[in-house]
Amino acid sequence: MKHPVDAHVGKRIRHRRWMIGMTQQQLADKVGIKFQQIQKYETGMNRVSASRLWDIADALGVTIAFFFEGLADTDMPKPAGADLMADKEALELVRSYYAIPEAQRRRLFDLARVLSDAA
Repeated sequence: MKHPVDAHVGKRIRHRRWMIGMTQQQLADKVGIKFQQIQKYETGMNRVSASRLWDIADALGVTIAFFFEGLADTDMPKPAGADLMADKEALELVRSYYAIPEAQRRRLFDLARVLSDAA
């Protein structure tokens, strides 16, 4: 049975990898393991050792703390739709947003804020 912390860390690995457009194979190559092991980490079926988590964090360009963000909230009930990181459409939107050059991105952000205030 998977431990909730292992599942959370795996989910954060998968989301970060996806956000930067990296495949499981590319991450596995950077870390020096087989892509099947990345699959097992991402599903929470296998625990990630401290040294491996260090390597994965380096390959994904984040701190180790990134993988534990939001963990305290996992035991609390969440309202419907609260886990945006589990929504593939929301992830794709965020990924696309950060692909826009900064000046245009700020204007888009301002537009979105105005539209949400009007709704």
